[in-house]
Amino acid sequence: MINKLRSVLRAGAAVFGLSALALAATPALFNELLGLSTTPALEWSMRMTGLTLVALAGNLFSHATRGSEASVLFTAKVMAFSAFGLGALTLLIPAAFTWFTILYAIVGFGFSAAYATLLLRNKK
Repeated sequence: MINKLRSVLRAGAAVFGLSALALAATPALFNELLGLSTTPALEWSMRMTGLTLVALAGNLFSHATRGSEASVLFTAKVMAFSAFGLGALTLLIPAAFTWFTILYAIVGFGFSAAYATLLLRNKK
């Protein structure tokens, strides 16, 4: 089960890494895809979020590839909660839903479900 959790962590690192690049490089496009009216202040905030996601992606990849079993389990627990929260917050966005908003929420909930399922199976 730990190897499957490592795989989910690596996949999460890739998704967050791609999001980080999109947020840092094209925040206005990301805002538009989310249905948000873009402003220089919001674009700056999205770039900051993108740079923060670089750190998250790096840490997920590090735990997935170099972490102990205890480290992988702890990180998966944190990510199960965080991915669910990101899915929920995406649905609470103060704008009309777009295809991207719904897809982004589904990705968050999907990762949360993958972590939770594997964590529950690991306890058996």
